[in-house]
Amino acid sequence: MREAPARPLFDARASSTAKVRTSCVGRADPFVAVGFLRGVAASGLMLPDTLHKLPQEERFAYAKVLAFMTRVDDELTVDEMAMFEQRLGTALLSPNQRKSIRSALKVPPPLEECLQELGPEAGRLALRDSVLMAAADGNVDEDELEALRSIADHLGLAEDAVDRLLKWTEEGYAWMNEGYALLNDLA
Repeated sequence: MREAPARPLFDARASSTAKVRTSCVGRADPFVAVGFLRGVAASGLMLPDTLHKLPQEERFAYAKVLAFMTRVDDELTVDEMAMFEQRLGTALLSPNQRKSIRSALKVPPPLEECLQELGPEAGRLALRDSVLMAAADGNVDEDELEALRSIADHLGLAEDAVDRLLKWTEEGYAWMNEGYALLNDLA
């Protein structure tokens, strides 16, 4: 199969008020666009979160899934790393677990191993944050999309779960871009 290059979602050379490209979420195209401004992911998100309330072993499994996702496409961008660090901070792991997760960034365990200790809530949070991480660099490529669908399948979620999360991500980043445009207009 011919591998098409991942498409950029936002022209970083354009002004901060430039229009976000149209998404192809839900279409047959394996390279999913999730339009947003580069760097928004690292700026802090207002996420509905219960991660810190989960048992320690589930938070650790959650972090292993995110470590796996950083390497799915064989590259780790600054935006993905910023998202990873932000979410890792929310997981409230022990120092030994954090050290183990940092090792997993270099050589991630197989996805099946990462998913073993996830309960339903931790799994849904891991999928949501995996979608955010996959979109953090402006592209969700075929390998990332396949991994996201594998996570959703493992959790027994609806067939459209990944598409719905990608749409939610796109809408969230568009909302944040509107905020940046508003701040620019206020200047």
